[in-house]
Amino acid sequence: MRTAFVLAASLLASACSTTSDQLSIADAAETTGSIELINPQAKQFIAADAKISIRGKGYRWTEGPVWIEQHGFLLFSDIPNNTIVKYQPNKGTELYLENSGATGLEEGDYGQGSNGLLLNPQGQLVLLQQGDRRVALMDAPLNEPQSKFVTLAGEYQGKRLNSPNDAVYHNDGSLYFTDPPYGLNSGMNDSRKELDFQGIYRLSQDGELELLDNSVNFPNGIALTLDQKTLIVAVSDDKHPRWLAYDVNPDGSISNKRIFHNAKALLGVAGEQGLPDGMAVHSSGNIFATGPGGVWLFSPQGEVLAKIRTGRLTANCTLSADEKYLFITAHDTLMSVPLL
Repeated sequence: MRTAFVLAASLLASACSTTSDQLSIADAAETTGSIELINPQAKQFIAADAKISIRGKGYRWTEGPVWIEQHGFLLFSDIPNNTIVKYQPNKGTELYLENSGATGLEEGDYGQGSNGLLLNPQGQLVLLQQGDRRVALMDAPLNEPQSKFVTLAGEYQGKRLNSPNDAVYHNDGSLYFTDPPYGLNSGMNDSRKELDFQGIYRLSQDGELELLDNSVNFPNGIALTLDQKTLIVAVSDDKHPRWLAYDVNPDGSISNKRIFHNAKALLGVAGEQGLPDGMAVHSSGNIFATGPGGVWLFSPQGEVLAKIRTGRLTANCTLSADEKYLFITAHDTLMSVPLL
């Protein structure tokens, strides 16, 4: 997903200059994987000999990276450890927040932490919390984090959400998010599951929650195209992995569901492990999308331009504010790839 949102002008004015242009190989634990250029257009964005650097490792399952331009660092979730980790270029990683997604909101909830992370239009941290089964706002400054949250969405028609996963803000301030069952202890069979579907939702600025589509199994990563007219949803269904596209209507609803790219043919293919997941939209309109084998680079029309082969199951990605680096959360690691 494209997890960063354009902040208010006053916030940008006070932001420190990005540190990503100072990012070097120095704080990389090691390099890994390879780059496959499939279409010559990819050479505008990534070099075939670019190094995939590991910036942090030893986690359990990393997700939800977001670049915090105001403070020059990256945040990402370590879901099973119920923590958020901070990565600062040339300083490495450190614990940012404990109890990031399972805070004991209701009895019987399990210890899964936050998944997707993003900033709202006011520059505050929004979390998709698997343990608490809600979309929440961290009620603390970014540079003084606390496990203190305000619920933005936790129920639909009086029933608890499954386990909100990933989200993206529209320019009108509304939030689109997915709600698969991955945070539930036994997935679809968890007795705590209250909804009989998995949803794609829109949360309006005034707090109204609208169900947009309840027909997709395992909706996961979510992104909006640059013109805000198309919603892309990654479907991590191991029987039919694919990326879907929807038209975004003037009232915020979606229509004209279609396949953006089908990954079903890669099921069981050696070196193509993994399923469609998180995405990041580049200012060119191209889309970096985690999927089988690593990260795919799509054209706006869904043509595959390149693949960044991480060698690990790959969950999500985001861009630094200057788009000089792509950060990738892959299984137990945080990785980065320099861009052109």
